[in-house]
Amino acid sequence: MTIIVFSGPTLPPAEAAKELDALYLPPVSEGDVYRAALESPRAIGIIDGYFENVPSVWHKEILYALSRGTRVFGSASMGALRAAELAQFGMQGVGATFEAFRDGRLEDDDEVAVIHGPAELGYPMLSEAMVNIRRTLSDAHAGGVISSLTREGLEQIAKHLPYRERAYHAILSRGLAAGLAADELAQFKAWLPSGRVDQKREDAILMLRVMRDCLKPDSEAISVAFHFEHTTLWEKAARMAIQGGDASHRSEV
Repeated sequence: MTIIVFSGPTLPPAEAAKELDALYLPPVSEGDVYRAALESPRAIGIIDGYFENVPSVWHKEILYALSRGTRVFGSASMGALRAAELAQFGMQGVGATFEAFRDGRLEDDDEVAVIHGPAELGYPMLSEAMVNIRRTLSDAHAGGVISSLTREGLEQIAKHLPYRERAYHAILSRGLAAGLAADELAQFKAWLPSGRVDQKREDAILMLRVMRDCLKPDSEAISVAFHFEHTTLWEKAARMAIQGGDASHRSEV
């Protein structure tokens, strides 16, 4: 049995493969986990996933995979969201982003949303995830680069931007226009190339390492404490998932 991981812009497959030997598929969307579960993999890992223009992965298809004895892990982006929602059912979340959603410190899906280029070009990032901005600003404050006032001001500016427009140059420009300390903004801009943190990437790598440790040959099979209900609606959705298995993906993650 193989291991299946859905990833993309957060951690490209070529880099992910250095951490875990697995079958790497594009960001997950509706029906993908169901189809993967039919192959009875040892585990499924979810990092990135589509939304908005493409229907997102269902909660119930993850429950279906768990009910079949397949371990399901989530981290960083869509994986962190679904893991926080399904932790009580056995989905295993990993990383700071998952923990923030699980504990209620973060609630909005836009915290992990980004816009990116196509897979053919290596998923070039065209915006910055809010969770990455929060972590970077926190580190800058801890390192004495910016004051708490400037950190809070830049964080609020970033949060109020549409996720597609979140980029450090836009945030700094608006910070200057809002009257934040110009000297601190200049210091932050100079510090940014070496200090910028990719929290989502760190979480994704950590998940792959946790999966590697949890999926040793002698690891025990999982058991779940819920009954999976095969409703009429589920059966219809499952048939549609099989019929639509070759749909192309074009959206944000």
